[in-house]
Amino acid sequence: MGCPSVERRRVLAAAALGREAGVPGAEPSAEEPLRAVAGEVMDVSPHLVVVETPEGGEERLVIAPWATAWHGGDTRPADIPIGSRVMMRTVREGRVVERVWADTTRVTGTILSVEGRRDLTVELSCGPHRGRRTIVIPYRATGRVQVRHPRLEPGYLFDAIGVRRDGVCHALLPATSQPPYTARAVPAPPPAYAGVHARVSGTATWSDAFDDGEHGLAYPMVERSDAGCPDAEVSCTGLSYLAVGSLVQVRNVCAGRSANVPVVACGCVAGRFCDRCVECGTSPRGRIVELSPSSYVELGGDLVKGCFNAQIGLG
Repeated sequence: MGCPSVERRRVLAAAALGREAGVPGAEPSAEEPLRAVAGEVMDVSPHLVVVETPEGGEERLVIAPWATAWHGGDTRPADIPIGSRVMMRTVREGRVVERVWADTTRVTGTILSVEGRRDLTVELSCGPHRGRRTIVIPYRATGRVQVRHPRLEPGYLFDAIGVRRDGVCHALLPATSQPPYTARAVPAPPPAYAGVHARVSGTATWSDAFDDGEHGLAYPMVERSDAGCPDAEVSCTGLSYLAVGSLVQVRNVCAGRSANVPVVACGCVAGRFCDRCVECGTSPRGRIVELSPSSYVELGGDLVKGCFNAQIGLG
């Protein structure tokens, strides 16, 4: 999903604007730094996990006695199957695992079709840069999903978290309450505030459309010509325009963690969700950034919860 010229574009943009190019990564904090580690499980025991990283290397990490895991449901880290693709949150200089998400995926888009009577097969349009995806909502999860997504009809938005099994994405948990409008009827942002505030509050989410281990974010208000995305420039929040390569300071209000994260793609799908995050209080309406899993985890986010209350500004 990322663009190899992002770093160069960021430096050139800073030079053109007469400001220093920020440095990507976490900002100093009183909290212990978090490190996200992605990979495929090669071996696991109650005390140790060995993974092959996306770069082909090997990581051997200690599993903390208090560590927890999710693989379609809560489980023990030692019970994660060999071959699973995992995202892990680590502490103590990145050597101790405290949280594992195995084969976890997220599907966000516009419903194109729904078929089936027990297990439901849903086809989604996930934007021009992500294409179409077909998912299955197992019968046991349909009630839970439909409580928060009552309109499983073409044209309405859908957002769920689940697992990948045998090449099939199974949606198990609703990631949000479904907006009451269709994807083409997003409420307009307040005109008096658009592009004025130095910092904007809203919801930060994550997407599995990024490469494993990638750090970056998708941003709704990227110019169409810059992002090659005809569906960009939609948001119910008063966001400023940013170019691909811009550095955004993202603060997790819930965890008190901040990081400078580069814009690597347009967030045309995220911009259509005018919802709220209620992880710690209630956020203002609107998704302001969509983070890669690695960036999301290092900011203290939980992939299963799916969002955190955020503030953003220029990094």
